[in-house]
Amino acid sequence: MDSKWNVVLIILVIILCIAPLVMYNGLGEDEGYFGGADGAAGDAIEETGYEPWFSSFWEPPSGEIESLLFALQAAIGAIIIGYFFGYWKGQKES
Repeated sequence: MDSKWNVVLIILVIILCIAPLVMYNGLGEDEGYFGGADGAAGDAIEETGYEPWFSSFWEPPSGEIESLLFALQAAIGAIIIGYFFGYWKGQKES
């Protein structure tokens, strides 16, 4: 009985992954799909005429470097969180 439910769950996951790709086939950011909230928020703020009062002291030279630094930050955070979860589990078992 368990394997039957596993197959049903796997099929549901596959349907949930494929459905958005089929529904929005060929539509991109130009039509407003998958634009993201950051871009919409930035546009809304710029429309008000807001002038930033602070600027960064260092700007990454390219988008790839910025993505690399973000991924490095996420990896370091995941390592720290994983360490503490493992430590707490080890304390609980001993």
